[in-house]
Amino acid sequence: MTGRVVAALARLLAGGYVRWDAPPPNGEPRVYFANHTSHLDFVLLWSYLPPSQRRRTRPVAARDYWEKGPLRRYFINRVFCGLLIDRSGPDARGAVDRMAEQVAAGDSLILFPEGTRGTGDRIAPFKAGLFHLCEAEPDVELVPVSLENLNRVLPKGELIPVPMVSRVIFGPTLRLEDGETKETFLARARTALKALREDGR
Repeated sequence: MTGRVVAALARLLAGGYVRWDAPPPNGEPRVYFANHTSHLDFVLLWSYLPPSQRRRTRPVAARDYWEKGPLRRYFINRVFCGLLIDRSGPDARGAVDRMAEQVAAGDSLILFPEGTRGTGDRIAPFKAGLFHLCEAEPDVELVPVSLENLNRVLPKGELIPVPMVSRVIFGPTLRLEDGETKETFLARARTALKALREDGR
């Protein structure tokens, strides 16, 4: 199954309102960071990128989930070219280095800085990975993306999605500022994402 078909199916199943406040992608690597409530999150976000950008945009995904079974492995490796990371153990420390290597090579990333799926509208405090990635690649452009209603399309623990209208908002870009501390940067990035969710209602 090609990426074009998967993107069309994702938009048919869970598409609806999409808005771009960010400048159009220009081929330079970006980090799209979003709230996380469903395994469909990165699929729908990815589906709304221009086809030329989808080929160079890699979702950062948990190895322990996506390597369970041949079907998941096929989609994450062959369709999405996902960057699989370990959430625990000694290899977890190298995740930021691997992400930075992909950005340096010209790839964009889809990242969920909360670190795990939530169940409601609240955006949890961000983990430090986004900050450390920006420390390694300080010129990378960050795009906050608000995803709404996908926890109802495919709730946590469910296998069969329910067709329903969703909302996707690509917000204004931001970057790590010179001398910005981890706490200040993560709070600013989280506030940018929260503002999109409030604006979309």
